[in-house]
Amino acid sequence: MSKTKQKSIDELLEEALVPEDEQPYQVPGNWVWVLFEKVVVNITNGKRQIPQKDYQEDGILPVVDQGQRLISGYTDNVELRFSEELPVIIFGDHTRCIKWVDFDFVQGADGTKILKPLELIYPKYLYYLLQSVKLPNKGYSRHYKYLKETPLPIAPLLEQKRIAEKIERLFAKIDEAKRLIEGVKESFELRWESVLDQAFRGELTKKWRSKNPTIENADDIFNEIQKVYKKRDTEDEHEINPPYPIPQNWKWVKLGDIVEINPPKKRLTDIEDEQNCTFIPMPSVSDKTGEIENPEVRKYAEVKKGYTFFLENDILFAKITPCMENGKTAIAQNLMNGFGFGSTEFHVIRTNDYINTKLIYYLLRSKKFRMEAKKEMTGAVGQQRVPKSFLENYLFPLPPKAEQDKIVELLDKLYVKEVEISTIETLEGEIDLLRQSILNKAFRGELGTNDPNDEHAIELLKEVLKSK
Repeated sequence: MSKTKQKSIDELLEEALVPEDEQPYQVPGNWVWVLFEKVVVNITNGKRQIPQKDYQEDGILPVVDQGQRLISGYTDNVELRFSEELPVIIFGDHTRCIKWVDFDFVQGADGTKILKPLELIYPKYLYYLLQSVKLPNKGYSRHYKYLKETPLPIAPLLEQKRIAEKIERLFAKIDEAKRLIEGVKESFELRWESVLDQAFRGELTKKWRSKNPTIENADDIFNEIQKVYKKRDTEDEHEINPPYPIPQNWKWVKLGDIVEINPPKKRLTDIEDEQNCTFIPMPSVSDKTGEIENPEVRKYAEVKKGYTFFLENDILFAKITPCMENGKTAIAQNLMNGFGFGSTEFHVIRTNDYINTKLIYYLLRSKKFRMEAKKEMTGAVGQQRVPKSFLENYLFPLPPKAEQDKIVELLDKLYVKEVEISTIETLEGEIDLLRQSILNKAFRGELGTNDPNDEHAIELLKEVLKSK
C-alpha cells in the first residue's frame, strides 16, 4: 500500500503565504500575509449548529454590521454546545441572514459558520480582523466562499494580543461616547414631545391667551373653512368625543374638515412637456430634520402621470412603513413654478387661509401622531400604509388663527434645538467612521503597539504547519 508523500515545510509555506505582489498593503517586517483558509478552520457541523435561541446578548458580543450585513460575532460562553472548541468566531454567511435584530438572525441560524483559528492567531485578533474585511456588496450568496480566499495580515502572537486589547480600550471609549449621544437625543425627544403635547392642549400659550382675551373663537374660523370647502351638513360637536380638555375658545374638529387631504391634481395646461419641474423622491425627505434635501429636476412629461402632484406649501406625509414611523414629513417649498411631483407613497395635505400650515406639520411629525397612525396601518407586512381615512377622521384641537400663529412662533424657536440634535447625529456618524479607521490602522501595524523585537510571525506559522 502506497503512502501519501508528506509535504515539506517549504511547500506548506508556499501554499499558506500570500505572494508579495498579491499582498493588499504593506505591513511591519515581522508580520506575514497568509490565506484565510490555511489558518482558520470551519468547525460547523450538524451538532455544532447554533440554534436561534442561543443568539442572546449574554456570551455573544453585538455583531459588527457593515451596510446591514452580518460580519462576525465572538463568544466565550462555556454553556454553548461547542464549548470544547472555545473560543470561536461566529460568521454570518448567507446574505439573506444579514439582518440582526435583538441578537437573533431574522431568518434563523442556518448559514452561520463557527470558525476556529489555528494556534498562531489570537481569536480576538481574528474577530476584529474580520470586522475590517470588506465583503462584496453583491454577487456573493455565500460570503464564506469569498472569505476563504481572503489574505489576512498576521502579526506576532504577542502583538496580536496587544492590538486586540488596544482596540477594545478604544472601542469602549467610542461606545461610551455613543451612549452619551443617545442619552442626549432621547432626552431631547422626550422634552420635545412634552412641548408638543403642551402646544396642542393650549398650555404653551396660556399666558399669551390671558393677555389677548378678545381674539376670535375657533367656531368662527371653522364655519369659514366649511364655506371654502363648500361642505354641507357638518357634524354636530356632540358627536365628537373629546380626548382631553382644551381652552374654551378652541374646538375639536376632524382633520379632514379643516384641510384638504390628497386634493385633486390641478390641470396645468400652460406647462410644456419639455419644461423642467421639481421632483421629490422619498429619500429627499429627511427623517432627521423634516426638510427636503436634494430635490430632483425632471421633465414635466416624465412625471405628469403616475406620480403624486402637489403645490407650494403643501405638506408631504409619508404613508408607507417604515418611512412614516421615521418621521418623513415635510413642507414642499421653493418648487419650480409653484408645483411639483413626488413619490406615490406621499399623502398630500393642503391647508387654507384659516389654518397655519406649520401647525399641521408639527402635528404630523410628532411621535404621538405617528404612533397612532401606525396602529391604523393596513396592508401586507412590509408594505403597510396609513389610510387616507385615518387622516380625515383624526381629532384635532383647533385654536383660533391668531393663537395658531403664536403656537408656531414658539415651536419654531424651540425647534432650533432639533437642528442641534441633527448635528449630534452627524457626530454619531463620524464616530462610526472612527471605529473603522481604528480597525484599518490596527491591521496595518499603525496603532503604536508593534514591537520589532517580537519573534517573526513566520516562525510560529512554521511550527503550526509542521504540527498539522
